[in-house]
Amino acid sequence: MNNKIKEALGILQEECAEVIVEVSKCNRFGIDSLHYKTGLTHNTMLEMEVGDVLALIDVLIEQGVLDQHKLEIAKQNKIEKLKVWSNIFKTL
Repeated sequence: MNNKIKEALGILQEECAEVIVEVSKCNRFGIDSLHYKTGLTHNTMLEMEVGDVLALIDVLIEQGVLDQHKLEIAKQNKIEKLKVWSNIFKTL
């Protein structure tokens, strides 16, 4: 593994941790509550952190570590599992 890939993976790891923190804050304080440092809503902060993850995914695709087509397949597989095992897609 070259240094660029190693660095990108390390940054992706950090960004995923930041998403976890922001999801926790959304659950704890409310998605529309204000972040104590930035004054932005936790929803906005979550969007920013997820955007950072998406940027690193793009970097890893460009570096040939991830394959866009395989990611789309994995995404669709996850959606199908959620339809079966979660309430996210169920109608009232």
